[in-house]
Amino acid sequence: MASITLDHIGKNYTPEVTVIRDLTFDIKDGEFMVFVGPSGCGKSTVLRMIAGLETITSGTMKIGERVVNDVHPKDRDIAMVFQSYALYPHMTVFDNIAFGLEIRKIPEAEIKKRVQEAADTLGLNAYLDRKPKALSGGQRQRVALGRAIVRNPSVFLFDEPLSNLDAELRVHMRAELSKLQRKLKTTTVYVTHDQVEAMTMGHRIAVLRPCGNDPRVSNLTQVGTPMEIYDAPANLFTAGFMGTPRMNLLKAKLSDDGADVLFYGVRIPVSAPFRAAAQKFRGRDVVLGIRPEHIGAEHEVDWRSDCRITGAIEILEPLGHEVIVHFDVQGESVAGRLRSHHDLASPGDPITLVVKTEAMHLFDPVTELRLA
Repeated sequence: MASITLDHIGKNYTPEVTVIRDLTFDIKDGEFMVFVGPSGCGKSTVLRMIAGLETITSGTMKIGERVVNDVHPKDRDIAMVFQSYALYPHMTVFDNIAFGLEIRKIPEAEIKKRVQEAADTLGLNAYLDRKPKALSGGQRQRVALGRAIVRNPSVFLFDEPLSNLDAELRVHMRAELSKLQRKLKTTTVYVTHDQVEAMTMGHRIAVLRPCGNDPRVSNLTQVGTPMEIYDAPANLFTAGFMGTPRMNLLKAKLSDDGADVLFYGVRIPVSAPFRAAAQKFRGRDVVLGIRPEHIGAEHEVDWRSDCRITGAIEILEPLGHEVIVHFDVQGESVAGRLRSHHDLASPGDPITLVVKTEAMHLFDPVTELRLA
C-alpha cells in the first residue's frame, strides 16, 4: 500500500487548453478516495496521470515517498480497472486473470495460487473455464477486478467501472467493491460522475469542476468525508452538485440587522453557524441554500418551525417512499419532500410548506463561498 500526493498538479494539452489547474491534496495510505464531478471536470485525466498514462504539465506527484512524474506506468505498482472490461474474448476467465502475471514471468504455481485466491474473493470459482461471452455484465466486471487484484498492487485505480451495468447490478457491485477494499486495505482511487456512488463508497470525496479560462480557478472545490461535504458544502458548486434532488439555491437578502434572511416576504432566522458572518453581510444579497428534505408538510415533519413558504405546484415526482414537489415562489422554483401517501393537489394548486430554519446555508453570490 501507499499514499498518493498531488502537489500543484496541472495539465495542459495546448497553451490555450487547460484541463487540470493547481490540484493539491493527499490520498492516505489504505484510503478509498472518490473523485466526483460532471463530465469535463478532469477526473479521469487525474486518474490517468496517477497511472502514468498522461504526462504531467506542472507540479509534483508522489506515490509513497517516490516522485513518479517521469516513472513508466509499469513501474508505478498500480492496477487499473476501466469503464470497459477489456477482456480477451478468446481466453477463459482463468487466463484473463492470469495474463498480467504470465507476461511478468511469475512462476506457474504462484499464478495458480493468486488466481484461485482472487476467484475465491470475487465468487468466480464456477466460471474459471468460461469465456467472456458466456458471462453476465457483473461477472465480466468481477473478472476485470480479479485481473487487478492478482497483481497485489500498492494502488487500485477505478475509472467509472460500474457505468455499463444496470441499476440493480450497480447497487450490488457498489457493496461488493466496498467490501473488497475493506478486506484488501489497498489505497484506492475511484472516478465517477454518480454522486450516490461517491457518497456510499468513499472514505473521502474530492469534488471537481471544470477549471475554465480563469487562471485563479482550480478544479478542486472541496475534499472531505461524504457527510462533511453534504452537511457543510464549501461553495455553491459543491452545494448544487452533491445531493439528489439538488439543494435549493435561492436569491435572498440579509435584513439590515443581519438577524434574518429575506426571501420574497418570508423571514428566515439566520442559523447559529452563520450569525457572525451574517453581521458582516447585513443588508446585502446572499444565496440561501436549503435541501429539499428540510422543506415539508407541517404535519409530517419531525421539527417545529414558524417559517412557511407558499407557492404554486409545478411538478410532482412520486418516488414510492416519498414525493418530490417542485413549486413556484414568485418566479423561483423550490423543491420539497413529502411522504409518499401525501394527499396532493394538482399542478397549479397552491401549497404551503414549513422550513427547517436551522438547516439553512448561506453563500456569497460574488465569491460563491459558504459564509460560515
